[in-house]
Amino acid sequence: MKEKTNLYILWTNANPLTAEKMVFIYAVNSKLKGWWDNVTIIIWGATAKLVGEDLKIQNLIKEALEIGVNVTACKACVDQLGVTDLFEDLNIEVIYWGEPLTEILKNQETLITV
Repeated sequence: MKEKTNLYILWTNANPLTAEKMVFIYAVNSKLKGWWDNVTIIIWGATAKLVGEDLKIQNLIKEALEIGVNVTACKACVDQLGVTDLFEDLNIEVIYWGEPLTEILKNQETLITV
């Protein structure tokens, strides 16, 4: 079996401490230390609201993007919460995630849900 090299973090928990102390620490270290070739944080649900309101979280996203972590968000969520423009200004990819998430699951990719 081929070794998995992509890590996906489905981030739905809007607790700022969880974001800082788990999501971003693990994603950034995974990329910097070469634990995974590709690291993607998927912002979904309540986390879109958190990102829209919390400057510290926005800065963590900027830092993650700078070191090569992919950051993307559910378009339906950001549209409904009125933060689409902010996400695009932060260079966060905004797409509909239903089908891509289904493919990740069907392909048994490495997915952490937080």
